[in-house]
Amino acid sequence: MTSVWSRRGFLATTGGSALTLGLAGPATAAHGAEPSPPHSAPEAAAAADDAFAALRTKWRALILGESFSPTAEPFRTKLATLGTQAASFRSAMAPASGSLWPDLDYRDPAPDTDQESYGYSQRMNDSFNRLSTMAQAYCQPGTGLTGDAALKDAVIAGLDHLCTDVYSASKPRFGNWWNFQIGSPQTLMDIAVLLHEHLSPQQIATYCAAVDAYVPDSAVSNYTGTSTGANRVDLCRVLVLRGVVGDSAAKIVVGRDALSPVFPYVTTGDGFYADGSFIQHTNIPYIGGYGAVLNDGLGRLFALLRGSAWQVDDPASRLFLDTIEKAIAPFIYNGLMMDNVSSRGISRGLTVSDTFQLAQDDHTRAHGVMASIVILGQGAGPAEEARWRAMVKGWLQRDHYGPALKNPKLSLVNTARLQALFDDDTVKASPEPSVHRVFHNMDRATHRRRDWAASLSMASRRIAHYEFGNGEHARGYHTGSGWLSWWGDDHGLEQYSDAYWPTVDPYRLPGITVSRKPLPDGVGGNWGNPKPATGWVGGTTDGEYGTAGQHLQGVTSTMEAKKSWFFLDDCVVCLGAGITSADGAGVETTVDNRNLGAAGTAALSINGIRQPATQGWTATRKHTSWAHIDGHAGYVFPGGTALTALREERTGAWKDINTGSSPQPFTRRYLTLWQDHGTDPQDASYAYILMPGAGQLRTAARALDHDWLQILANDAGHQGVRVPSRGFTGINFWSPGTVGTVTVSAPVSVQIRERRDGTATIAVADPSRTVQSLTLTWKRRVASVLSTAPSVTATGTGSALTLTFGDLSGSYGATQKVTVKLG
Repeated sequence: MTSVWSRRGFLATTGGSALTLGLAGPATAAHGAEPSPPHSAPEAAAAADDAFAALRTKWRALILGESFSPTAEPFRTKLATLGTQAASFRSAMAPASGSLWPDLDYRDPAPDTDQESYGYSQRMNDSFNRLSTMAQAYCQPGTGLTGDAALKDAVIAGLDHLCTDVYSASKPRFGNWWNFQIGSPQTLMDIAVLLHEHLSPQQIATYCAAVDAYVPDSAVSNYTGTSTGANRVDLCRVLVLRGVVGDSAAKIVVGRDALSPVFPYVTTGDGFYADGSFIQHTNIPYIGGYGAVLNDGLGRLFALLRGSAWQVDDPASRLFLDTIEKAIAPFIYNGLMMDNVSSRGISRGLTVSDTFQLAQDDHTRAHGVMASIVILGQGAGPAEEARWRAMVKGWLQRDHYGPALKNPKLSLVNTARLQALFDDDTVKASPEPSVHRVFHNMDRATHRRRDWAASLSMASRRIAHYEFGNGEHARGYHTGSGWLSWWGDDHGLEQYSDAYWPTVDPYRLPGITVSRKPLPDGVGGNWGNPKPATGWVGGTTDGEYGTAGQHLQGVTSTMEAKKSWFFLDDCVVCLGAGITSADGAGVETTVDNRNLGAAGTAALSINGIRQPATQGWTATRKHTSWAHIDGHAGYVFPGGTALTALREERTGAWKDINTGSSPQPFTRRYLTLWQDHGTDPQDASYAYILMPGAGQLRTAARALDHDWLQILANDAGHQGVRVPSRGFTGINFWSPGTVGTVTVSAPVSVQIRERRDGTATIAVADPSRTVQSLTLTWKRRVASVLSTAPSVTATGTGSALTLTFGDLSGSYGATQKVTVKLG
């Protein structure tokens, strides 16, 4: 084993194409065809052996990494830790009927009870994972166990035991299907690649037979059920690696060809949508979970098969590369993956065997995705790859809270990939973009600025409030109730990372309007995915500013509200109206709820008067025009409001919201601001401006400038604002009517931007997906129409602009843009 994994040496062993990912270029065989045979049977057999061996060499490098020095940090420490873990696993391994390790008994006492069986099938999966750790310690340099024959023999003995005792072609499946069809077979095949030269033909045949039994070709014969989206990619990886391990070209072809349904954009169900949305489990936004898995899985399979007889050359595969900038990047900010697209993953912060430093959070979830983008860039065009590398480098440099290169849980191969980019002086980091995106197919929106970002999480009859399953995410029920998360450039990056989810009051997430009616953990039931009956949820954008709205219906509640957000350059204007409930419980709108950490003492000022910093302090200030939290944000309340503030310490454990996590308690301090609408309100409302990162002076100045914001309407039928200094008008028409200078004939979202060059952009969307015709009139002199969306059927100019749209119900809520020359 050399001390440095040389890329040149590695490429020499793989024909010079090992990690080149490009999807274009010549392949040695047509899609779905076997490679052309040589002139004789012995030559054909030798060529086939060479082809499979080359794939195993590639996959080995994708597992272990390359071009890093085992004596340099952070690799030296990671390798030493790997060796220590492997030694611990080896010493504790004690094969017995029903277990390979005494603490991982996988015998299922209740095979007819899925929930009970889940834990036991997971223990089988964990057993394979421990063997993988041992195999990597054997293969990697600098572990202290590199090339240790006894360790290698222990791994093989462990594989033989598992593939006889539980993961065997003769044994029935139990518990969670994922452990038998994805988790365990992926790890089994990875180990078989790493130790292939040390395995007998009979052992390889036994392992492959087990995989064939649980993951037959029929597992990918139909694109439905558990064989869609990220799960389909995982199943294809199993089949392809089964072919690589067992020298089966047919299995590789089945696995490769079964990827094709993943590439095209979908219009319903699981997968990527044209607007960048990603859905898994039918109605759950999941870019940070299953989307990340799909991203990583496809990237590695593309890399593995590139240049072989089985290269992925489906033209639709190019669509997947487009998702990097359309779907993935909008939800990564300064090195963190926004929680509102990670669903149950946000409840997995601390597993029983972890320490807090190794806890999963929004930062660690982003790190693997960032590494995947780097490898996917190798298969994109030169301009795309340059943009992606600059983008990822910017995230690496700006993450001050949870840097990827200091993440002890990040795999060594991904660390090597990101370290190489970080050290590459030819790549200049790109800043965060100034852009607004509406993901109308998953009820999400992101607003990006150079020094702050925000993301909005909503629910509708199409998208669930939240997902509960396998005992995970027990109190996420209000994450779809208008949760407005935000981060600054050098502050707030820890807001959702520092034990937030087990300690926060789940009824007081930032931005939400909720009934305080008590809800049971996991309300809606296992995989119930509760959805409201409302359909008008979404918004519109010109690409820089945004207008969003949600007809909110509470979780198992009578509470309803109309909520609107208007995203500008330095703030978000938030309106609520028609807030009505008959639950017999109080209703609140949380303006913000800041996680101050274990001992934080951020100062709170209301109307310029500093409030007490005592824990447990609470007060309601009836005539609040503005408030400010030092180091966080400013809040302006047009017309004044009764604002309640609370400082409190809250204690919780990850096990409280995820049955598979640690019972270790954490205590965090919170500073919460909310408006109390009272018990069973009728037609209550609110209005406030959120100013991320603003100081006291700027906040006070905004509050004193009564001309800066004009609230045009804020009732159950219409909500709209105008900001003259920005040339901005945003209106959500819950019903037809006139607001300010705009009249519409149907319920739509409208945004108008008047620009200094004498043009204006009118952006319109049909979030309800019910509008079959629309007439919009803007009482503003317009000289001409410069461009229109295809949905526009007629225009009229002069003293007013008239736009006639055709059927918008099939537009899936997408923005329709019109650009005009002002008179």
